[in-house]
Parts: sequence; structure tokens; C-alpha cells
Amino acid sequence: MTRSLAALFAGLVLGILMTGCSSPQKMPTVDHVDLDRYMGDWYVIANIPTFLERDAYNALEQYTLNDDGTIATTFSFNKGGFDGPRREYNPTGFVQSEDNAEWGMRFLWPFKAEFLIVYLDEAYSQTVIGRSKRDYVWIMAREPEMPEDDYQAILAYLDELGYDTDEIQRVPQRWDD
Repeated sequence: MTRSLAALFAGLVLGILMTGCSSPQKMPTVDHVDLDRYMGDWYVIANIPTFLERDAYNALEQYTLNDDGTIATTFSFNKGGFDGPRREYNPTGFVQSEDNAEWGMRFLWPFKAEFLIVYLDEAYSQTVIGRSKRDYVWIMAREPEMPEDDYQAILAYLDELGYDTDEIQRVPQRWDD
């Protein structure tokens, strides 16, 4: 990563972490996350994007549990179109609760962004990552498409949590075999 890109990314992370002085109502999380089952590939179906994610295609989160309990993360996407350049970021996740549903995601030392698992279906095939500030959200699935009924139910749940669902944007997904 070039120094200017690293500085820009550091500014983004710092801005996300430091935005607003008030403490928003705590975001409820799922009761428990089996980390081994949660690891692997998650396609980003929709989100309230950070500025880096705007105009992202084929966005994919990949999690691997490290021996020390941290979570190696690879977030990748094509910028500007399906044939656009592939971008990749590698933050580290830190589990911060006994139920494994609250993580800190470190893009830049020493700052950790809040990463809350607010929805997870029983099959571990759909999940939602939120933040107490309700400024960003990621709807993800194990497959690049999600049934419309499931998507609408998740949007209704996010509305109940206080998100402005008009801000949520679908992420185009098209994967060639």
C-alpha cells in the first residue's frame, strides 16, 4: 500500500472511530457466535458503505481464526465495475466478548473499529454486521445472492434497530465459474 493510500485509509479509520462525541444506544448482538462456523467466505450483499466501498463490485469478506484467537480478515472487491481493479484490505479482528459477537476490527494500530454481529441465522448462511452509531452496516451471505424475502426481513430488522434503511445499498455480485 502506498504511503498516500495508507494515510488516506488511516484518516478514514480515525474518522470512523472518532465521529461524534455522544454515546449512541448500545446495539444488541446475537446470543452466541461459534467462531469456527463463522469463519470462511461472506459475500457482501448490501451495506451502508464507507467511502472506500463506494462503487464496489463482488465484495467479499474472508475470515480465518488464528492460533492466538485473533481473526485474520481479507476484504476484497472490484472498484468501479465487475472488471475493475481488485482492491484488498487486511484488518485484524479481536473478539471482545464471551459470546463472540462483539469484535474490534483493527485497520490501523492502535485503533479498533466496533464490529457487532447483530444477526446470524441458524445455518450460518446469513449475517449482519452493525455498529452502535448506526452509521455503517454490512448484510452478508455465504452465497453471492440472497432470497428477496430474507433480504426484506433483514431490512425490516435493521429498521427496528434504528438504521436508516434508505441508506443501505446493494452490492453488485457476479461471479464466473
